[in-house]
Amino acid sequence: VQLVESGGGLVQPGGSLRLSCAASGFTFSSYVMSWYRQAPGKERELVAAISNVGGSTEYADSVKGRIIISRDNAKNTVYLQMNSLKPDDTAVYYCNARWGVNQNYWGKGTLVTVSS
Repeated sequence: VQLVESGGGLVQPGGSLRLSCAASGFTFSSYVMSWYRQAPGKERELVAAISNVGGSTEYADSVKGRIIISRDNAKNTVYLQMNSLKPDDTAVYYCNARWGVNQNYWGKGTLVTVSS
């Protein structure tokens, strides 16, 4: 199983980034996909999640209206479009795949830094 995040980097406040997570080694279309983030000195938190066929999404209150999660089951990829970025969005962003209780996979993360 592999989850490989990409798209992180340095962006100015108010800017945008699009993160991608390419998945392999499992039946992607069966899994709930999520993005989490962990800022320095803080616990990992859920940013957004999307159901296996993409019909249902949920977002942390802190990102609602600025961030959109989507998935392409044909490409085994989940995306996180981040707009109007703030310094508080600075964190390592992790991709997560979950099915049931026991199937739970993590990527290694991609760093997003929002700074002028």
